[in-house]
Parts: sequence; structure tokens; C-alpha cells
Amino acid sequence: MTSVIPPGSTIGVLGGGQLGRMLTTTARKMGYQVHTFSPEKDTPTGQVANLAVSASYEDLDALRGFASQVQVVTLEFENIPIKAIDAVESLAPVRPSGTALQIAQQRTREKNFLANHGFPTVPFASAVTLDELQKAVKSIGTPVVIKTAEFGYDGKGQHQVSTLADVENIWNAIGHREVLVEKFVSLQSEVSVIAARGLDGTIAEYMLFKNCHRNHILDVATAPADVDKSIAVRAVEIARGILDQLQYFGVLCVEYFITTGGDLLVNELAPRTHNSGHLTLEACATSQFEQQVRAICGLPLGSTELLQPAAMANLLGDLWVEGEPNWAAAELFPEVKLHLYGKKDPRRGRKMGHLTALGRTTEEAKQSVMSARKAVLS
Repeated sequence: MTSVIPPGSTIGVLGGGQLGRMLTTTARKMGYQVHTFSPEKDTPTGQVANLAVSASYEDLDALRGFASQVQVVTLEFENIPIKAIDAVESLAPVRPSGTALQIAQQRTREKNFLANHGFPTVPFASAVTLDELQKAVKSIGTPVVIKTAEFGYDGKGQHQVSTLADVENIWNAIGHREVLVEKFVSLQSEVSVIAARGLDGTIAEYMLFKNCHRNHILDVATAPADVDKSIAVRAVEIARGILDQLQYFGVLCVEYFITTGGDLLVNELAPRTHNSGHLTLEACATSQFEQQVRAICGLPLGSTELLQPAAMANLLGDLWVEGEPNWAAAELFPEVKLHLYGKKDPRRGRKMGHLTALGRTTEEAKQSVMSARKAVLS
């Protein structure tokens, strides 16, 4: 018998970004209170939470004080020190657990976990010295991608290498840090599965999302993904296997490569809601954010039915180069929904918001969000 944390209770969120913001607005609609903890002030999450605590993740006393006022804690990004999670877990359940977070936040541990449990990945090796790095590149064979083992997302800390002569320069550029070396593979497409596992072990997954990137940052996501049915089925099977193997509670995103040869390979795990799933807010019976609340609070998982083909387009800080975008132009598209995250500093490459649209077909929805995004620059 699982212990239900009912509406009226307080959910704690570690992190203050847009994922926490959308989780918070959803949780509050469901009757929950939400407290957020972040080193920054005036965060996207803090702007809509019942209480925003601003303190360092190194401040364990502040974390314990935060945890003592909530019934459950969840994550909105993964780069949180494990000792911070340990401090919180001493007073409130953290879902997903520190164990799952520790695996997902470090690329070498993540790849070893996947390989050791039989989940498909690209050929890889790790290195902590220049000599090990050179040997790894020789063993795998160029071209390869060298990635810093920690603190990498949206393409940060990644370098493609075509010749051995480039290896030492890259080693110096990344500051002699532990790295993961992966075989560069030719891609047909990139896709993701977002799934939730409840406290009773029940799993519910969304349909496959197709993800198009620009400069290593997600640009447009569409659903349903136009891939072979056998690949979609296999992707779900793998995601379910990962959730069970981790004994995971909450929402997890599994990102995949589909190679030009038709192989399905796990790229990365995100132990939280995910950018590719933002379209579930309008397109699905239960959004990924409501599903996260349900999963961590012991409620029955909701339906993941796709109500209509959908698309999502990111709004990056680049759109602000010549001033505030013309949001009224986007609103001229009646099928398009605008989401802004309340961030004050629109830097290039920074996710400031997104647009979603439904359509009779996936392509129709995609064209709608792309046209609306183009219109805001008018």
C-alpha cells in the first residue's frame, strides 16, 4: 500500500528554472502548496511558488530547514550536489532518489549503468588523463565526440574530433577534466520517450517525440514521431526497463539516437520533466508536469493519450537581439499557445519560452509554431 501525499500538502522543488515553474503552476491548480529552493533570487519557479528559499546548495542547514516544511521533494534540474540531496532525504523523501540522480548527472556513470544492464549505446570509453584520452580515441576510432563527464547539457562541454592531432588541444581547452569519449554516429533522427513510474511500480509513457536541434539546443519537437513502429515500441521497452532497473519514482526522459542504419541507441537520461515534453501541456490528457505530481505524491498516474498531433518550438534569447519580440504577432495564430518563463536576461541560447500548437497533422502543427515564431520578429 503506497502512502498518498494528498492535495493540501506541500511539495518542495530543488531548482528554480522553467521546468519548476510549469510544475508549480500545475501543482497549485491541483491544490498543492509549492516551496522552491535555489541559489538565485526571482527565479521562474520562485515567481509562482508559495515560498521561495534562496540559499546555496552547499548550505546544508538551509536545505534541512527547507525539507522540514515539505512532505516530498522533487528536482527540476539534475546538477545538484549529492550531499545536498542526502541532507534533504534525511527529512523528506526525494523523488527521484539521490541514487538515480547520481547516475544521471555524470556521463561516465550513466553510460556504464546503461551498458552494464544491456541497454544499447554508442561505443564509448572514459578518460581522466591525456594519455588515457589518446588511447580511448585510438581504440574507438575517429571521428569521436569528447564530452566532459559532468555539467553538460544543450551541447555544453562537447567537442567533435576527426584526427588524433586535435586531442591534446581539446584536453587543454576543457581544463584537464574527466571526459567521456563516444563514437560519432551518422544520425537519421533524434527522439525521446518521457515516462513516469509511480510509487506502486506502475509505468505510463507518452508517445515518441521527434526532436530537431539547432546548435545542440532543442529547436522543435513534434508528436507523434514519424518513425518506424518497431523503433517506437523498442524505445518504450527500453525506457520501461531503465525505470524499473533504477527503481525510479517520478518522470524520466530517455533521449535516443536513431542511426542512418536504423539502430536505436540511448543517448542520455534526464531525471525530470523535459523540454521535448512541453507540448503535453496542450496535446495530452495529462501533461508531463501533472504526471510528475501524481508520481511523486503516490496518486494514480494519468492518461498519456495524445489528443491531437502537436509541435513545440523553443524561444531563445536570440529573438531579443533587436528588442522585445512582437508577441501580439504570435497571438494572431489562434492554434498557437505562448509560454514565457519570466526570465529577465535574454542571453543568446538561453531558453526564454516556447510556443505550442495542435494540428490535423504533425506537419501542420510544426508549420504553425514555426510561422508564429518567425512572426514575432516582425
